Amino acid sequence: MNKAIDVFRKNTMKIVLVLIVIFFSVMTKGQMFAPSSFQALIAQNAYVFILATGMLMCMLTGGNIDLSVGSFVCFVGTIGGMMMVKAQMSVPVAMLLMIGAGVIYGIVEGFLIAYLNIPPWIATLAGYLAFRGWGTALIGGSSIAPMPESFTKMFNGSVPDIFGGKNLNITCILVGVITCVLFVILQLKGRNDKVKKGYEAESMAGVIMRCVLVCAVILLFAYKLAQAGGIPNNLIWVAVIILIYNFITSKTTVGRYFYTIGGNVEATRLSGIDTKKIFFLAYLNMAVLTVFSAWMTMARLSAATATAGNNYEMDAISACVVGGVSAYGGSGTVFGMVIGAALIGVINLGMSLMGIDANWQMVVKGGVLLAAVVFEILNNKDKTKE
Repeated sequence: MNKAIDVFRKNTMKIVLVLIVIFFSVMTKGQMFAPSSFQALIAQNAYVFILATGMLMCMLTGGNIDLSVGSFVCFVGTIGGMMMVKAQMSVPVAMLLMIGAGVIYGIVEGFLIAYLNIPPWIATLAGYLAFRGWGTALIGGSSIAPMPESFTKMFNGSVPDIFGGKNLNITCILVGVITCVLFVILQLKGRNDKVKKGYEAESMAGVIMRCVLVCAVILLFAYKLAQAGGIPNNLIWVAVIILIYNFITSKTTVGRYFYTIGGNVEATRLSGIDTKKIFFLAYLNMAVLTVFSAWMTMARLSAATATAGNNYEMDAISACVVGGVSAYGGSGTVFGMVIGAALIGVINLGMSLMGIDANWQMVVKGGVLLAAVVFEILNNKDKTKE
């Protein structure tokens, strides 16, 4: 009985995600499983995965957040649009300058928080107000369009089929199969390594069940995307960033520092770790990833608009909390965040397909966020009692 409860606790959000997908599939009469819906799920929510990855690093340091990311998407998108469209600057140069703007902002923000000890929510709230006003003023309340075709294809196009499939992108199917094979190999290798070292390892039946379920999801996505034209470029960007940050958080010393600071910042400082440097890196990293989100938003809209980035910070925070990242810091994983971001994305897409008003969509997402926090608190209380 206790084992079943532990399994439920560890997989609660995955179960909720499946139930929500089923719910919206019924309510939309199967539209959720249309190839175009799978493509839209990625295209419309790629920014959530990118921003949530950066927000994860901030939250690990003690539940800290960055409220300025949505406004900075608007601002940096505006200056990018002015350079690419109005000044006719080359796309690579404009992108490098946008990255430069992100680095400068990240340095300033990180310095204020890490070295001047300004509370993160105050420092980033200032950015939230300033960049939204600045970006809107520069753009004149309208939009800058269209973006250069080479830029939009970089983030909004699809990988061509090298096999020349007509109605089905064979390359997409092949990548899905290869991904499944690699996933199974890594899962089995990870279990064997634990067994050899004498660590507690998951049962083989559990590993096989996870492999079957995950591979089924991967192959479903591969098939639907193959029907919709192939692997979206923004999915590749998202996958690369997620894998890089999963490696950083799980395999590097710096990644472990983020967790130890969230657990006990004073004990971490006394152990000789430069905690200020970690706080600085968290917000510098967040600013750079925000530029990537701006690129994806600009490419999807083929424009820089005054409304770009609205509520992006809320979606990123929600994705982290729903994905099991502690609101108090010190715990959470990249792949847990991915589940949370997928859940937010499915809710966004499902309610859009149902034609639900945007205001009510915010009410629903607010309820989901609150429920996730309540679940975390109750779950921690139960663990303490045990």
